[in-house]
Amino acid sequence: MSDSDLFQDALGQLGDVKPLARERRVVLKKDRQDADLNQRARREAAVEETARELNPLSGEYVELVDPWDPLEFKRDGVQNGVYRNLRLGKYQVDARLDLHRYTVEMARRAVLEFVRDCVEADVRCALITHGKGEGRKQPALLKSCVNNWLPQLQEVLAFHSAQKQHGGLGATYVLLRKSERKRQENLEQHQRRNR
Repeated sequence: MSDSDLFQDALGQLGDVKPLARERRVVLKKDRQDADLNQRARREAAVEETARELNPLSGEYVELVDPWDPLEFKRDGVQNGVYRNLRLGKYQVDARLDLHRYTVEMARRAVLEFVRDCVEADVRCALITHGKGEGRKQPALLKSCVNNWLPQLQEVLAFHSAQKQHGGLGATYVLLRKSERKRQENLEQHQRRNR
């Protein structure tokens, strides 16, 4: 006996089997205007997210620093001796960026592009000149922005205000991560030494 025969047999034993009554359903028409607004909001959010991915540096709230304050930052894992040498200007500066006469937005784009270009070109120590910003209506604005932006970039290991011969408190040394290619070369070189 097949499954369907068994099923029919079981139904017959139950006696009075009736199909369930269906509820009446009303088809709702979506409000076209709401759908357009929702779609527009999703599109704007996607565009905003894409812009944030292109330039992750926040420009919203920047804590202002004094024109005479030194800038300093060191990620966990950076050796104290390495940071001290950076602070004392003992590393060769291989790339420079001068932000004088830049607007905040121009500087934001320039800093991001500069750091990425430096990593790609295997630059380990760079110098960003931002000025002290004294005597301005909003003092040390670019200096404050640089102080806020650099820690947001994972490529930046440490930074410190420069020595007098490199611009003093109006410039900042930036220590950058090794590129993946350079890291691989160093690993191979150390493996050869240990053989």
